[in-house]
Amino acid sequence: MDTNINLLDLNVNVLQEKLEALGEPKYRTKQLWHAIYQNHIGTLQEATTLPIGLRKILHDKFRLGNLTQINELASKDKHTTKVLFGLPDGHNIETVLMSYKRRRTVCISTQAGCALGCVFCATGQMGLDRHLTVGEIVEQVLWASRKLRVSGQKLTNIVFMGMGEPFHNYTNSIAALNRLEDSSGMGIGARRVTVSTAGHAKAIKRFANERRRERLAVSLHAAEDKLRDKLMPINRRFPLDELMAACRMYSSITKRRISFEWALIDNINDSEEHARDLCALIDNIDCHVNVIPLNPTDQFHGNRSNEDATMKFKSQLDQSGIPCTIRVRRGLDISAGCGQLKSENTGGTS
Repeated sequence: MDTNINLLDLNVNVLQEKLEALGEPKYRTKQLWHAIYQNHIGTLQEATTLPIGLRKILHDKFRLGNLTQINELASKDKHTTKVLFGLPDGHNIETVLMSYKRRRTVCISTQAGCALGCVFCATGQMGLDRHLTVGEIVEQVLWASRKLRVSGQKLTNIVFMGMGEPFHNYTNSIAALNRLEDSSGMGIGARRVTVSTAGHAKAIKRFANERRRERLAVSLHAAEDKLRDKLMPINRRFPLDELMAACRMYSSITKRRISFEWALIDNINDSEEHARDLCALIDNIDCHVNVIPLNPTDQFHGNRSNEDATMKFKSQLDQSGIPCTIRVRRGLDISAGCGQLKSENTGGTS
């Protein structure tokens, strides 16, 4: 038996094979699965529906997770918590838990680093270390759920908006979605899950053809190729014509609304003309635009737009009948805002 196997990487069928190889009856699989994904145990010794002897064998032969918490930071307003996790190979990732009036949302990572190089994103400035496994993606959600349970709260939403491009790690991201939404496991409703992409047109089409039910968010940040090439190098592979064709295909097949993300950068993409160009680009797509005030990162020297420019930008979309909201900035004092995640130890604990 391979003692390096992470149980969170196993689907239910493979888990059953492993338990049967130990001479255990089939019902033990259901008991262990329930303990992990419904009771959200943190250690195998907490799986009290299993005999003590089996718990010891499992502890000796398997691991329950790959993530080691290095530190945890809480924002001053206590609405945001960011945790830095270490991976077994020495790489790190960050995960963010956010509390709103009616929602408790975890923002999870799908890669250690990112290969896409978006100039305003701290993760993109790092480069890619590696893809996360299915278990490493799911484990971030289990961490958030366990943390909330301590205070009698429940996780309501998941956003794949942390470190990395989910569609660059497509197979593992989809397998993680299936695990999180499994009614015999965590049972998170697909409508409460959002998957964000920097514009991987080919994967958007695949996502559409697979009739995925999760919400889709697409980062735009520019409505013409020359500017988007500079801000988001993925545009050179999937230029706007191809990207928007994929978005229209997704909308036609799934009948679901797309969220378009737009980080407002002072004197770069925040004019009323930029807003009009955006309206023309997304015309006739069932969509919503999230306007995101730019968050500061170390290697990008652009500034966020002022309030006047922000409101004029939003007004253009409102006049065009395109639903638009300005994202509430959260966790900036702990670098937990959109685009700020990176795999380094910033020190301190909550």
